[in-house]
Amino acid sequence: MKPLTFLFVFIFSFHYLTAQTISGSSLLEKAIEYHDPNKQWSTFKAEFDIEMEMPKNSKRISHVTINLPTEFFKVKATKDTIVTEYTVDKGMCTISLNGKTDLSKAELFSNNLSCDRANMYKNYYTYLYGLPMKLKDEGTNISETVERKTFKGKSYLVLKVTYDKTVGSDVWYFYFNPETFAMEIYQFFKTDEKGNLKPDSGEYIMLSDTETINQIKIPKVRAWYYNKDDAYLATDILKN
Repeated sequence: MKPLTFLFVFIFSFHYLTAQTISGSSLLEKAIEYHDPNKQWSTFKAEFDIEMEMPKNSKRISHVTINLPTEFFKVKATKDTIVTEYTVDKGMCTISLNGKTDLSKAELFSNNLSCDRANMYKNYYTYLYGLPMKLKDEGTNISETVERKTFKGKSYLVLKVTYDKTVGSDVWYFYFNPETFAMEIYQFFKTDEKGNLKPDSGEYIMLSDTETINQIKIPKVRAWYYNKDDAYLATDILKN
C-alpha cells in the first residue's frame, strides 16, 4: 500500500472508530474540557447582554447577571418602551416593570409577570449558557451510545440526553465537532404521555462563533428553528 493511501485509510478509520468506541460520558468530558478547560463553571459570575432578533418583531435586549456562588440572578429586558426586570436572590424573587416595583395583581397579570416566570428565566439562562457543563447536573441521564450523524452537510458526534421526571420530559440531542469536541448544535423533542418522542415537535439551535467569558467558551450566536419544517424562529447574539 502506498504511504499516502495508507495515511488516508488510517485517518478515515480513526475518525470512524472514534464515533463507534467513545462513550457518552467520555464525549461529555471532552466537550467540557473544550468549553471549560479550567473548570470555572461552578464559580461562574458575569454580566452580559443578549440581543434577540425575531421575524416581523422588534429586537429585545436582555442584560443578564449570573453569580452562581451567591445564588444571584437578574435579567433586565428592554423591548420597545417596555422594561421588565426579574431578580432571584437566594430564592427570593423581585419584579420590576418600567422601574416600578410596587405592582398590583392586575398589573402583574396583564403583563404576564410572576415569580414562576422569574425562576423560569433563571433556569433558562443558566442552563443554555452553562452547556455542556450543566449536563453534569443531578437528574440528567447521558446515553452511553454515541452516534455519528450528518446535519446540514456536516458530520457530528451526537449525544442523547434525557431527564428524570422531576426535571423534565424533553429528549435532547447535542451535536459536537468530532475534531475539537466543540458544541455546535443542540436539539430537543417533546414526548407524549407514554414517554415516546414526538418527531414533529421541538426545535433545533445552530451555534456559531465563540465568546470567552471567565475562561469559558460560550457560543456567541444561536439561531432557532422548528424541527418539523425548518421554519426560522429567532436569533440571539451574545454581547460581552
